[in-house]
Amino acid sequence: MPTIRNLAVGLPVRDGYVLVSDATDSMKGEVFHRALGGGIEFGETADTAVRREFAEELGVTLTTVQLLGVMENIFHYEGEPGHEIVHVFVVQSEEIDAIPLDATLRVLDEGSPVGWRRIDRLDRPLYPAGVEDLLRSLGEADALTQ
Repeated sequence: MPTIRNLAVGLPVRDGYVLVSDATDSMKGEVFHRALGGGIEFGETADTAVRREFAEELGVTLTTVQLLGVMENIFHYEGEPGHEIVHVFVVQSEEIDAIPLDATLRVLDEGSPVGWRRIDRLDRPLYPAGVEDLLRSLGEADALTQ
């Protein structure tokens, strides 16, 4: 029987860009962006999980982790149903800030391409569903405080 996955993802944001991975659903022929992060392990807090995932995926240490929201995501990927509860964090790291905006990286534990994408010019969907709206609301909040 399928289960609900609990995830923690992070959104590094800098100068109007967000660092995300790129992926493809070959069954749908859809290319998309995905927030970086992964599963929350038993006994682990969401905050700890997002820190661990960034260390595993990019080899970086997060200095700031701030909860932006929690959302539910029901979807199909590669022909299989999925159901997630996703903790979405805005994250910061001096190591991430040092990554040039034109750099292309790879997720260390599975190889997906990672890069900075302009928030106001995303050329494909950003998943989990709803993350893009949270990201845009963060940008609007920043604009109000400047």
